[in-house]
Amino acid sequence: MISLPEPDRAVLARRPEILRALRSIVPPCDLIDDDLQLAAYETDGLTAYRQKPLAVALPETTEQVSRLLEYAHREGLSIVARGAGTSLSGGAIPVADAIVVGLGKFNRILAIDYGDRCVIAQSGVPNLAITHAVAGNGFYYAPDPSSQIACTIGGNVAENSGGVHCLKYGLTTNNVLGAELVLPDGEIVRLGGRHLDAGHYDLLGLITGSEGLLGIVTEVTVRILPRPPSARALLIGFPTTEGAGACVAGVIAAGIVPAGMEMMDRPAIHAAEAFVHAGYPLEAEALLIVELDGPAAEVDFLIQHVIELARAHGASSCRASSSEAERLAFWAGRKAAFPAVGRLSPDYYCMDGTIPRRELPRVLSAIYQMSERHGLRVANVFHAGDGNLHPLILYDANRPGELERAEAFGAEILRLCVDVGGVLTGEHGVGLEKRDLMPYQFTAVDLEMQLRVKQAFDPRARFNPGKVFPALHRCAEEGRVHIRSGAERFPDLPRF
Repeated sequence: MISLPEPDRAVLARRPEILRALRSIVPPCDLIDDDLQLAAYETDGLTAYRQKPLAVALPETTEQVSRLLEYAHREGLSIVARGAGTSLSGGAIPVADAIVVGLGKFNRILAIDYGDRCVIAQSGVPNLAITHAVAGNGFYYAPDPSSQIACTIGGNVAENSGGVHCLKYGLTTNNVLGAELVLPDGEIVRLGGRHLDAGHYDLLGLITGSEGLLGIVTEVTVRILPRPPSARALLIGFPTTEGAGACVAGVIAAGIVPAGMEMMDRPAIHAAEAFVHAGYPLEAEALLIVELDGPAAEVDFLIQHVIELARAHGASSCRASSSEAERLAFWAGRKAAFPAVGRLSPDYYCMDGTIPRRELPRVLSAIYQMSERHGLRVANVFHAGDGNLHPLILYDANRPGELERAEAFGAEILRLCVDVGGVLTGEHGVGLEKRDLMPYQFTAVDLEMQLRVKQAFDPRARFNPGKVFPALHRCAEEGRVHIRSGAERFPDLPRF
């Protein structure tokens, strides 16, 4: 079982005093301290673990966030930032002596600039709301995680989220131009802006994917793109998962870069089809969804090319969308795969690892063998184009020992990802879930360098404690890094 950090008993004893101080920073209606209300914040998408925080503050302005962090820094209190709580790696699970800073009230789009093709949004704006705001003018925001209807743009920055179209259009880091960041001591800085390149170190790239360890993002400037003139999708069924995996590598080797290329195995196909009735081939052992976009003539040509490649790799069925509604229906099943699998089992454990595309057949075969060995079913959904795996391990938490077996199964999958030349995560982050596997991928020197970066921002290790680094608290307690002001650390950044 994954362990949560032990709370500081001295901090818990000071709770009445801390709550009084928080009420002087945010209005009483923006502070949650009742046990029943705190229950809504005790877990995130990794629901197997939960812990009530000390309190939840819901600031409405960047100044309030700054004052909260300044107070917490001065008093030695831990902070956990929270967006919509959709993290699947435990990234937003609090600890008992931490203040959760919820960004739900940072929900406004501040500016839409079609000339510079960007949107400035507060960090609590849902991902899909950005696309809705610009769709009337033919634009959209490309990163589209399956939780995009709920997950927030600030959370996307924290986890460097991807989605089904990240193969061609990139992850969050490729689509973020700027951010407003509140450092752990309360300082407010701006990174990047509406322009394409910043003139200083790429701290924006460092912040993106930092999992709430380095500060709180309160505002994000994102790149928007014009809708392609044409987009069509293919449903391709295969009699074997090995054939589907080989086809993925074949498409990329042919020089084709689809807008998206997703893979689902038989259990996931049947669950999704029963959920949304998208017309998936139920006889198939594996399904590829391949989308091509661009000028209509180019799309039509590439559709035929992919069909030929699929047949050469043993495809049993090929169906191309003939309308926008049909294309969206193809994707609806994939987007609903996670909730659909929830109909197969009381609980499931959603994994996230990334492998070289050529290893897809080998890894899939190994996962099925692990499933038999651990005695747990698995449904597989992949961002096949970039090798990002999402095995869904089915278990029942009410049966003693099944959660532990699911965790052991998941850890074995992740170690295999590293063994074949991949990495522990693609878009869900490390959080609590993969924390203790970090030494499997990184050497002691690697981890030490990463900890130095963490401590340059947060020398007291108070931000999102217990996440990512197994030895984080030990390093902080040894006091290896001298505590300096934000101005000393980053003298060239614009300040407020």
